[in-house]
Amino acid sequence: MLKIGEFELLVLLSILRQSKQPYANKVREDLEENANRTVTRGALYRTLDRLEKKGLVSWELEASQIPERGGHPTRRLKITQTGLAAAQQQQSILLRFFDGLDSVAGSDR
Repeated sequence: MLKIGEFELLVLLSILRQSKQPYANKVREDLEENANRTVTRGALYRTLDRLEKKGLVSWELEASQIPERGGHPTRRLKITQTGLAAAQQQQSILLRFFDGLDSVAGSDR
């Protein structure tokens, strides 16, 4: 089992959510909006590099059509099969732990 941290999992899930525009900036916006976290560019790119070294994420350079980027290419992010399996594995573990907590937490679903 490949170990990944909470932030790494959130980044993987966000890339999956950004299927049409899987770019770092979109991932960062998603994390800030939906995970209520402040995400610096540096922290995100360090995490992406770590995920790439683990074989969970790959990327390719793509020509930018955004004038503000001055023609600099952007990274199109992609989850590898290993990355997808790691996310699914984490989902399974979390669901096991959440199962049966309704009575303890007093939550009605």
